[in-house]
Amino acid sequence: MHDLTGFQRDILYVIAGLDEPHGLAVKDELEDYYEQEINHGRLYPNLDDLVDKGLVEKGQLDKRTNVYTLTQRGRREIAARRDWESQYVDVSE
Repeated sequence: MHDLTGFQRDILYVIAGLDEPHGLAVKDELEDYYEQEINHGRLYPNLDDLVDKGLVEKGQLDKRTNVYTLTQRGRREIAARRDWESQYVDVSE
């Protein structure tokens, strides 16, 4: 996960947390978090990069809507990142 941008990591976390992670749902969650509009030209190329890296699978919900799911590798990368973060941040305080 060290080769991902912060935005790409955020996309992974959002996909992991949604029941039906299609593009617009991911976009809405990111816009809530960033408190600004996320344009398609930023979101979809980053989703494609995550697919190319083997962290996300892209499927079709219907003819117009793609759905994104984490691969096992994507889940492992998130878990490894959380383990690494926990070395430095104690959230129980």
